[in-house]
Amino acid sequence: MTITFVLMIAVFVATLFIQFWLQRTYARYSRVANSRGVTGEQVARAILDAYGLHNVRVEMVPGALTDHYDPIAKAVRLSEPNFHSPSAAALAVAAHEVGHAIQDAKSYAWLRVRHSILPVANIGSMFGPWIFILGMFMGATGLMNIGIWLFAAAALFQLVTLPVEFDASNRALNILKKMNFLDKSEMDGARAVLTAAAMTYVAALANSLATILHYVAIMTSQRE
Repeated sequence: MTITFVLMIAVFVATLFIQFWLQRTYARYSRVANSRGVTGEQVARAILDAYGLHNVRVEMVPGALTDHYDPIAKAVRLSEPNFHSPSAAALAVAAHEVGHAIQDAKSYAWLRVRHSILPVANIGSMFGPWIFILGMFMGATGLMNIGIWLFAAAALFQLVTLPVEFDASNRALNILKKMNFLDKSEMDGARAVLTAAAMTYVAALANSLATILHYVAIMTSQRE
């Protein structure tokens, strides 16, 4: 068993732990109602209006933790539980997604970079591993190299995603505090939820980097 394969397993186990941490943290603070009794939808709308983003809609989508901002439709989409819930977790997620809308409105540099490399990253994540595997079975290191570079584009997207997500979370926490939506103890809960969520992006990047190292090790051994 190679060192890179062991690293991949270690990162995979860490990723599972982080996912469990997020789900547990989110579940915990989903049971903590904010003292003002406002819902995720109401907070998202209030923040958007306060920042002059009246054209951005707040919509409900099915599922759990399916919350996202759609820059094309100009819509903050909240999962059904967070849309209706007055919990600290719901407000944290809602404010985070509004943070992305504010980034979009202000042409946040890292968000623009992420959008620009998204098409290549999608191609890389979809076809990179398959091209590498094909090259491996054919003994064609050239194909393997192409697969690695394509997959690296997906890893680059994940790297650029980090400052985008951390900035959105920082904006969310500052706005929730500034607009007095949460008291101190509730703010601690919101911070815990957003920290756990941010770590999932770190884990995704670590997983991709470990995979690339493993691919490189396989290609090197074939050359030898």
